[in-house]
Amino acid sequence: MVLFREYLDIDLTLSPEKVRDATEVAVTHVNSAISELRRRFLVEDLVDSIKFGLLLYVLTYLGAWFNGLTLIILAFVALFTLPKVYENNQAQIDANLDLVRAKINEVTDK
Repeated sequence: MVLFREYLDIDLTLSPEKVRDATEVAVTHVNSAISELRRRFLVEDLVDSIKFGLLLYVLTYLGAWFNGLTLIILAFVALFTLPKVYENNQAQIDANLDLVRAKINEVTDK
């Protein structure tokens, strides 16, 4: 029982300032998200609303193919696999990314 004495002595109280700061940040993010969703759903910008609708449509097919747990497992595997793949093939990946960036810049300049 003596082993846990150091954990019992730790002060876990939250200061009102930290709670206030965290709440202000959370409220700012929630207000921003609500504003953006309202803008997308109420078609303030037609192109953005169409993109959002297409994203939701594609996500329905993704949901039909995979359930949530499968997506979490795939994300977990990718989290540890992709850095190693990048490390092993860094030169080829960087070269292809440069080509993609050049094409994107070319298209956006038009």
